[in-house]
Amino acid sequence: MNNAVIYARFSSHGQQEQSIEGQLRDCYAFAEREGYAVVDEYIDRALSAKTDDRPAFQQMIKDAEKRQFQVVLIWKLDRFARNRYDSAYYKAKLKKCGVRVVSVTENISDSPEGIILEGMLESLAEYYSANLSQNVKRGQRENIIKGHHIGGVPPIGYKIENKRLVVDEDKAPIVQYAFSQYAQGIPKKKIIDELTAKGVMNYFGKPLSYETFHKTLRNKKYIGIFTHNGVEYPDFCPALVDVETFNTVQEKLTAIRTTRKTGGLL
Repeated sequence: MNNAVIYARFSSHGQQEQSIEGQLRDCYAFAEREGYAVVDEYIDRALSAKTDDRPAFQQMIKDAEKRQFQVVLIWKLDRFARNRYDSAYYKAKLKKCGVRVVSVTENISDSPEGIILEGMLESLAEYYSANLSQNVKRGQRENIIKGHHIGGVPPIGYKIENKRLVVDEDKAPIVQYAFSQYAQGIPKKKIIDELTAKGVMNYFGKPLSYETFHKTLRNKKYIGIFTHNGVEYPDFCPALVDVETFNTVQEKLTAIRTTRKTGGLL
C-alpha cells in the first residue's frame, strides 16, 4: 500500500472552510478505493494558487524529500497550482523524490492522451485565474470611478456611507490640525503625544503609532485623490486638507527622509 498525503486549498473568492471539508472527503474516499494510506494533510486557507508562496504547500514539497509518501492527492489540478510554470516545476521536484500528483476528480491516465488532457486542464486553470483577476480589476476600477470605497479601513477623518467616503465631522478637525501643525514644523512625536493626551485613537481604538501617523500624512485621499494600481483618481472623496498644505507636508517628509541617517525622528 502506497502512502499518500492530501493537499487542499481554498482562495478568498467565494469559497470557505466547507470547501476544505469537501475536498478532504473526496480525497479520503478516493484513497480508500485505490488502496492509499493517507499519512498527512496539508491545508492552505484563503490563499491563491497563482503564487507558490503558500506555507502548507511549501512544507509538503520539503517533506517529500523525506520519502515517507509516494502520492499527493488533490481534489483538482487547480488546487495544486494555477499557472503552468509552477505546476511543472513542483511536479518535477516531487518526481525526483518519487512522488506523483493525482487528481481525484479528474480521470487523468498515464497515457500520452493523459498528458495532453492534463496540460489542457492546467491551461484552463491558468486562464480562469487570469480572467478572474482581470474581471476583479475591471470591477474595482468601475467602483472607483463611481466613488465607491473598495475595502479596507477608512482613513481617520472619514466614514463610509452608501459605499462612499464622507467626512466624519468629529474627526476631520483632528486630521486638519495634524497637517497644519506638521506643515509649520512641529515634530511628529510632539503632535502624536498631544493627540494621544487628548484621547485620539486609531480606527481600532488604540493609540496612534508613529507609522500610522506617517501614513496619514502621506495619504492623498486627504486632497480627494485615490491611487490604485498606479492610477490616480481625482475627486474620489471630499478633501480635508488644501493642496498647498499637503504639498508642504510632503516636502518636509521627503527632506527628513533624505537626512534620516544624520538625526533622530522629527
